[in-house]
Amino acid sequence: MAYNLDKIDIQILSILQNDSNRTTKSIAQELGMTTSPIFERIKKLEKEGFIKKYVAVLDHKKIGLKLTVFVGITLQGHTRSYLTKFVMEINKFPEIVECHRVSGNFDYLLKLIVEDIEAYETFIISKLTLLPYLGNVQSLITLSTGKDTNEIDLSRI
Repeated sequence: MAYNLDKIDIQILSILQNDSNRTTKSIAQELGMTTSPIFERIKKLEKEGFIKKYVAVLDHKKIGLKLTVFVGITLQGHTRSYLTKFVMEINKFPEIVECHRVSGNFDYLLKLIVEDIEAYETFIISKLTLLPYLGNVQSLITLSTGKDTNEIDLSRI
């Protein structure tokens, strides 16, 4: 049986999206509830998969990763085998932080975060283009970022 989110669940998810470091007690106080039911709801949201994990969002530029590149990939073939092998291989590359199978001109859209243009060139030459079933690669280098968030506006659900 599917778990249906109610108003309180949505409020809890909104709070945790904004700051996953919040204590159960502070969430309960904000919602005018006691800690026990909030704790149980959070555990249920985790168990049901609404909360996948808790992370610290880093400022990649402050740690020396100054270049974000989006890479459109077209594979030579579109069999399940090609698709599966491609995803398995690119998951080995720490430079790739996102991989999306997409419709349109590409098969996949990758997001990479690297030190600089030289590091990106090294990645392309020594890793990505060595994949045997790779067709076309098109790079889009980010000049600036206008919006960068992981938060989902839960008022839409």
